[in-house]
Amino acid sequence: MIKKDSHFFAPSSSILAMLFLLSGCTTVLNGRYGEYGQTKAEFTQYVEKVFKLQNSMTSEMMAIPDANPVLVQADQMMQELCAPLNEYAAREADKLTIDISLLRRVEKSAVACDNAAQKVQALLAHK
Repeated sequence: MIKKDSHFFAPSSSILAMLFLLSGCTTVLNGRYGEYGQTKAEFTQYVEKVFKLQNSMTSEMMAIPDANPVLVQADQMMQELCAPLNEYAAREADKLTIDISLLRRVEKSAVACDNAAQKVQALLAHK
């Protein structure tokens, strides 16, 4: 059984919007964000969706006392790939400073986090 962090955060849309306003200084000059080159608004919505999905998958995994090894491995990968987004949420909830490098890591990892969360979701649907 893998150890889970029992802290879940649900940052408001204004909090995530601030994340991407601040990250504006590190994005390319054309004002596009993330791997898909989305607008700031599109990317903010996308990251909110990703955070909610991975948070939901983490909750579901915590409810499975003896998950199969494939599911456990997929969950561990999701936790690793979603770490920047979760770190951001935790720091924001604790009202700690959030540096530009963390904002940039969130931007760079959003798609991988989404893919990993979707994989866990698919595996959970077939358990």
